[in-house]
Amino acid sequence: MYEKIDKILKTAEDCNTAAIAFICMDYTMARSVVCAAQATNTPAIVMLYPEHVTVQHTTGFREYAAMVKELASEVTVPIGLHADHDYTHDAIMHTIESGFESVMMDGSMNDLDTNIALTREVVMDAHKAGAFVEGEIGHAGIASQEDNTNRDLFTKPDAAEKFCRETGVDALAVSIGNAHGEYRETPHLDIGRLEEIRAAVDVPLALHGGSGIPDDQLLVAFSKGIRKFNLGTEFLGRYYQAVSGFVGENKENPDPVKIINLPEYAQSKLQPYLEERMKTLCRF
Repeated sequence: MYEKIDKILKTAEDCNTAAIAFICMDYTMARSVVCAAQATNTPAIVMLYPEHVTVQHTTGFREYAAMVKELASEVTVPIGLHADHDYTHDAIMHTIESGFESVMMDGSMNDLDTNIALTREVVMDAHKAGAFVEGEIGHAGIASQEDNTNRDLFTKPDAAEKFCRETGVDALAVSIGNAHGEYRETPHLDIGRLEEIRAAVDVPLALHGGSGIPDDQLLVAFSKGIRKFNLGTEFLGRYYQAVSGFVGENKENPDPVKIINLPEYAQSKLQPYLEERMKTLCRF
């Protein structure tokens, strides 16, 4: 069933765990997530990275929102829909108008006051439209550039309190030793910093850059207040492996339309991985 993000995160709070938000660029990835969620009886979030529309053109905003809601209607477990990092008021409002009820405004590359001003404007108009808004303070940068070790980019608890109070965001993405992409070395989350942030704000916390963080660290972070956990790089990598496997297994197949079997094949490879992630990390 389709469920709004605030309700999914409230359930995660009640269970002292996190819901996983999986980056899905197309129907095959989204369907794999929904089917895995149903198989494990675990709430999950299907998440679109806006550049998959504007740059890679794998889908459209309106079509994607309708697709996820249709998939969600076919199962009994809660399925949420969220649009990940976007950077301008107009882009985010277009996403909301296209059917998304949860969005992320990322102004974290700006100074604090500018971030607050930009995010506050988005929150005001998004709330008028009934949408949930995630903001970011600190900056979860690029793992390959070792931004996860740059403590200057970590979220400061006092800044987080000011940001949440002055913007009215519904959730907050934090930087505590996490970063997007592939890590060069094993990351180490600053759990003490997470505890300080949680004590300073009263909104659900989100952890980006989830691929490559050891499970034991993730489970501690979830127990200390992370309620939404983004997983993209690892999932996209698994999708690539599935496509490569299909190509390898069909080199000698003379069928000229063999490509039509790719989605089912890919899902058969993706769903076990997704189920394992949900069973291991989510304690609903």
